[in-house]
Amino acid sequence: MSISTLVSKQNPDGGWPYVHGGSWTEPTVYAVMALLAAGETESARRGLQWIRAARRSDGGWPPRAEIDQSSWVTGLVALLPLSDLGAAVHDRAIEWLLGTQGKETTRIYRLREWLLGMPTPVEQDFPGWPWVPGTAAWVGPTSIAILALKKDEQRRPSAKVADRVQEGQRFLLARMCKEGGWNHGSSNALGYAAHPYPETTGMALAALRGIRHPKINLAIRVALQFLNDCRSADALNWLRLGLRAHDQLPVGFCPPADLTQHTIPETSLDVLVTTAEQQGRDLFVNVV
Repeated sequence: MSISTLVSKQNPDGGWPYVHGGSWTEPTVYAVMALLAAGETESARRGLQWIRAARRSDGGWPPRAEIDQSSWVTGLVALLPLSDLGAAVHDRAIEWLLGTQGKETTRIYRLREWLLGMPTPVEQDFPGWPWVPGTAAWVGPTSIAILALKKDEQRRPSAKVADRVQEGQRFLLARMCKEGGWNHGSSNALGYAAHPYPETTGMALAALRGIRHPKINLAIRVALQFLNDCRSADALNWLRLGLRAHDQLPVGFCPPADLTQHTIPETSLDVLVTTAEQQGRDLFVNVV
């Protein structure tokens, strides 16, 4: 798929589906970001109208308009350019992110575990972000939230935002798999060391841009191995973003010519990565 295909896949309500059907927040945000990067302003404008209309009263966004609970996609929305999303809408999204953390690091949950005599794992010392409030934190939503907060902190430095970013980054470092890279959640599962996945490894590396730590070097080695073997469009997009964040993406790397992009997020992310590599305009990082 290409930019023209993204435009043709836009629903009458202004949003986008994952593949076909009703509009969802995640593919709509990715499509809008790709269209803005490519200069397709009319379709992006209609998408932004859909996004603003889907916002909930608490300042967050649901996975789709029909769902009555804000979720991790709020971090994605907060990555949109401030000038396009609107300052007031953006600021409420940041407030929502600052007020959200995984259930396992809340005071009530930790007090309950202490009263039950349960030891606190080291990886629960730092709060990440959940898919849905009231549940445990995961690598994916934590990485997205960090990217959004870091971008906001560039615009208006804030000790509160900077501290929350550092907590999230410590969460990622604590959750890193023994062999390097990241799983979707814990570094251990049912008593066994968990194996890393390419997409979450790329996401975490992107969120850890600028961090100097021996674990980062190990994760980069794992990401480079994934880059050579991976056949998933989504995973390759995130690996490119993650390695690029540490200036470790091999010069001239191109995804396999026969790689199929099945979804709107896959196509949109490919446009965003390619634009960042060719023009240096990275909407995940640069304040616009």
